[in-house]
Amino acid sequence: MADANDEAERDAQSLPYYEPSIPFAEQRCELRGSLSTSVAESLDHAPGTWRFSSRRDRPIQLYIREQFVSEAECGALMALIDSGSYPSPLFEKNKYAGVRTSQSCNLDPYDPLVAQVDARLARLVGIDRSFGEPLQGQRYDVGQEFRDHADFFYIDQPYWLEYEPHGGQRTWTAMVFLGEPERGGATRFPLLDLDIQPVAGRLLVWNNMMPDGSPNPWTLHAGTPVEGGTKYIVTKWYRERTFC
Repeated sequence: MADANDEAERDAQSLPYYEPSIPFAEQRCELRGSLSTSVAESLDHAPGTWRFSSRRDRPIQLYIREQFVSEAECGALMALIDSGSYPSPLFEKNKYAGVRTSQSCNLDPYDPLVAQVDARLARLVGIDRSFGEPLQGQRYDVGQEFRDHADFFYIDQPYWLEYEPHGGQRTWTAMVFLGEPERGGATRFPLLDLDIQPVAGRLLVWNNMMPDGSPNPWTLHAGTPVEGGTKYIVTKWYRERTFC
C-alpha cells in the first residue's frame, strides 16, 4: 500500500491544489482503517450497489448506485438549493482563486426530506449519522467547476488544528447527482482516468482513506466545467468520530 501511495503522490504533484508535505504512508490510523473495512462490507452487500474495479496498483473503494433518490426528491432538493445558495467556500480562497466556482447550500437537517435522505445514506453506508457533517447542496451553472482536489484534510495545514477536534479526519464521501446538465459537469478522477457522468438520482460513495487508514491520494477528483444547463448535487462527508 505504501508503494501505491508514493506513486500517487508523485503523479499528483503537478496538479493544482495539491501540496504534499507529510507522507501519507506516515499517517496510518487503525480507527480509519476499521471504517474502511466496515463500510466496504456494508456496500458490498447492498442490493443495487456496485463497486468500481480499479487496478491493483491504484486502490480505491468507489461505489455507484442508480436511482438512490427519486425524480420528485431530486426536484425538491434542487429547489432547496436554489433558495439558500451562496458562493462555495474554499480553504485559502485567495490563494486558490478559481479552483471552486460553484454555489453551495447548507441544507436544513430538520427539513423532513433532508432528514430522510440523510438517514437513507447512513443506513446504506453503515456509519452512525452522528459521524456525518450536515448534508450540503451544490449548484454549478455554465462555466462553473471544482478543480482537482481531495476531500480528506491535510494535517499539516493550519485549518487542521481547528477541524480535528470536531470529528477528526474525513473518511467517506457520499454524493448524489440531482440534475443533469445538457453538457459537461462530469465527476473526474484524473489519477484513475475515470469520468462519471451526472445522472439524476445516481449516488457515488468513495473512501478517502486507504485500507490502512492513511489518506488515499487516488481519490483526487474534480467537478468538470458545466458546458450547458445546470448541475445540482448533494454531498455528505463522514468523519472518523462524532461530528460536533
